Amino acid sequence: MTTAPTTTDPAGPVVRIAGLRKAFGEREVLTGIDLEVRAGEVVCVIGPSGSGKSTLLRCANLLEEPTGGEVEVLGVDVTDPDVDIDRVRTHVGMVFQQFNLFAHKTVLENCTMAQRQVLKRSRAEAERIARANLERVGLADRADAHPAQLSGGQQQRVAIARALSMDPQLMLFDEPTSALDPELVGDVLGVMRDLADGGMTMIVVTHEMAFARDVGDRVVFMDGGVIVEDGPADQVIGAPREARTRTFLQRVLDPTHTGAA
Repeated sequence: MTTAPTTTDPAGPVVRIAGLRKAFGEREVLTGIDLEVRAGEVVCVIGPSGSGKSTLLRCANLLEEPTGGEVEVLGVDVTDPDVDIDRVRTHVGMVFQQFNLFAHKTVLENCTMAQRQVLKRSRAEAERIARANLERVGLADRADAHPAQLSGGQQQRVAIARALSMDPQLMLFDEPTSALDPELVGDVLGVMRDLADGGMTMIVVTHEMAFARDVGDRVVFMDGGVIVEDGPADQVIGAPREARTRTFLQRVLDPTHTGAA
């Protein structure tokens, strides 16, 4: 039984999804997804609301149990009923639309809880790592603040620092800027750009097309529970091959930028 991530094959995919299906009752949301993500890749997943993007991401971390197919993360079949999914998750950071911070705890406490409880780090080590990651996201001076004292963008950056403090090998972002006011989006995307530049493996569900084009190594366009198009970011966004991709991009992009690389 394989219960923990392995890095014995560095050339192998960090994520391998084959024939993934997910239904909620009679409604099938994913209808056969095949996707691989390799170490250091940034894969941006785009598509209309209801296309299955977030469900795909949640199945990768087993927050939703697939109806069929296989999902391997860091060499572990997370759909194996005997898998120790909590152990796998210690290597996977996830950032949600909502920030999911503990309101009654300080920023520093939010970033040290999982380290101490799951990784069994000492308070001093957990705080050292948390402070380093708060510095990384530009919030070193807010360690003693509570979430209610922060803007939405700052709270999301704390959520990223919290995830990074677990030393993840893979980061999953589920529309991390969708709940933010427009003027706060840039700071969060800036942190994500820095992570990408540092070689972090990332799957990002996003509506930010400029980010997907500029930061993504690949862009995956989903519609109706299937992957319609998967290719280099500049090709999928700048010169999409599929009519459904073109129609979607024409709706979401400013007409003066439609078709631009």
